[in-house]
Amino acid sequence: MPSVQWVWVSQALRLSAKPKPPTIRPPYRQPFQVGINRNRSNSIRQADRPSEKPIRSHYDNNYIGSVRTLNMIEGRLAAAMADKDLPPVVYGGLKREELHRTGSVILHELYFGALGGNGVAAGDIRTELGSAFGSHEAWEAEFRRTAMALAGGSGWCVLAFNLHTNSLHNYWAWDHMHQPAASVPLLTLDMYEHAFHMDYGTAAAKYVDAFMANLDWEEVDRRFRKYRLACVLGDGFRWHRFPISNFTSIT
Repeated sequence: MPSVQWVWVSQALRLSAKPKPPTIRPPYRQPFQVGINRNRSNSIRQADRPSEKPIRSHYDNNYIGSVRTLNMIEGRLAAAMADKDLPPVVYGGLKREELHRTGSVILHELYFGALGGNGVAAGDIRTELGSAFGSHEAWEAEFRRTAMALAGGSGWCVLAFNLHTNSLHNYWAWDHMHQPAASVPLLTLDMYEHAFHMDYGTAAAKYVDAFMANLDWEEVDRRFRKYRLACVLGDGFRWHRFPISNFTSIT
C-alpha cells in the first residue's frame, strides 16, 4: 500500500530523524510515514505535549512491530495454503494473529494520524457529536469516562461511525480485535500503558488530557465526512439523517 503523510504530535522530533521503515516484501503492508506540522504544533503549549521518548518508543516498537508481524503472518498464511496436511488449529492460530495485528496496525495509524492539532473541535463532526450526545461537551465527558474505564489495563477507546445504525458512538475495546460490526473508527485513543507510562506513570487522566489537547479535529472531520458519504451512497438512502445536499467534496 502507498505511504501516507501524517502529522506528528511532538515538535521535538526532527525531520531528519524519521523512523526508518522496515524492509517489507510487496504486496504486504508498508508503514505510514510521519512528519511535522509546525504551524499547528506552535499553537499547543509545550506543557500539554507528550515528550518525544514515549512517542518514539510507541511508534518504533509497538506500531512498527505490528507492521513487521502482520507481514510475517501474511507470508506464513500464504505458505500454509500449499500444505494440505497443516492442521486446522494451526491455520486458525495464524488467522487469529492476523486479525490481532491488523487491528493493531490500523488503530495505531488512526491514533497517530489524529495528533498534531490544537484540540479545538470544529466542522461537521462537532455538529453531529452534539446531535448524538446532546452537546460536544457531553460526548467528550463520555469519551473520557470510557477511556478511564480502561486505565490500568489495556485496550482502546474508540469513537466510531456505525454504518448499520448511521450513528456515532464511543466504544470500549479490550484489545485490537474488539470492534462492533459495521462500525468505522474515526478517533482512537490507545489506553495500553506503553502509550503513556514514560511521561505520566499511572496517571492515565493526565495522558488523556494531553491527547485531547493535541487532537487534529480537521483530520477527524475528514474521516467522518468520508464515511458518512459512503454510508448514504452505498446504502440506497436507507437512513435519512444526513441529507446528500449537505455534502461537500471529499478529498
